[in-house]
Amino acid sequence: MCGRYAASRAPEDLAGIFEVDKWEPEETLAPDFNVAPTKEVYAVLDRPLKDAEDPQPVRQLRKLKWGLVPSWAKTPEGGARMINARAETVHEKPSYRRAFTTRRCILPADGYYEWVTGAGERELEVEGRKKRPRKQPYFVTPADGSVFAMAGLYEFWRDRTLPDDHALAWWVTCSVITTEAETSPLAVAPAEGPRALADIHPRMPLMLTPDHWDAWLDPARTEVDDLRELLAPPPTGLMRAYPVSTAVSNVRNNGPELLTELEGPEEGTLF
Repeated sequence: MCGRYAASRAPEDLAGIFEVDKWEPEETLAPDFNVAPTKEVYAVLDRPLKDAEDPQPVRQLRKLKWGLVPSWAKTPEGGARMINARAETVHEKPSYRRAFTTRRCILPADGYYEWVTGAGERELEVEGRKKRPRKQPYFVTPADGSVFAMAGLYEFWRDRTLPDDHALAWWVTCSVITTEAETSPLAVAPAEGPRALADIHPRMPLMLTPDHWDAWLDPARTEVDDLRELLAPPPTGLMRAYPVSTAVSNVRNNGPELLTELEGPEEGTLF
């Protein structure tokens, strides 16, 4: 799954990386080293400009809220739970299938955090113990330092309690698509602990390599079978993972120190 990630690149850098044609300086977000559900995040999408005469899609860098609210939802309360969409079923789930065919985006990140699901914890769960040991968080990022381009979906939701001209009348929300975690060796593995992403967690965000960006963002591509081919996992051996401080487990903590690599798992954590 993807429950937290880091996004510290400036919008100017993202605009260059993704060849963005339009972004609004007033939508600039501060670097965020602990992005959590319901926060505002950057998304790259291809869409005609609002009120423009030209109907052609324009590549934009937009500010969206993480946690997808379907257009038909009566309230936005479920958005915090809809942060991930599974690649295997995204085309058929009512909450995601319309967005999958027409409203796809890329959510740029430095990388994502995942808390190890170790054998010890699974045994405790089976035994029914209520108190769990602390999980060790890991930061997963491209080994070459490039942007982690997560496949995403976005959706519009109208708050009918507000007038049309109200600034909050429309919500634009998003979700990260996840896939099975890689079982092949990491490009760079920690000195001790997991050797593959699947050793940390069975799911991971679907990372799109640059050769897939244009096809994924193209709103003219609407055929489900064609789009499902774009959900293929990237080549293996592109990622590195390393342990970071358990401070990231508290969403109130935020700063570049959260990305500092530890020599090994913190004392008292799994792995």
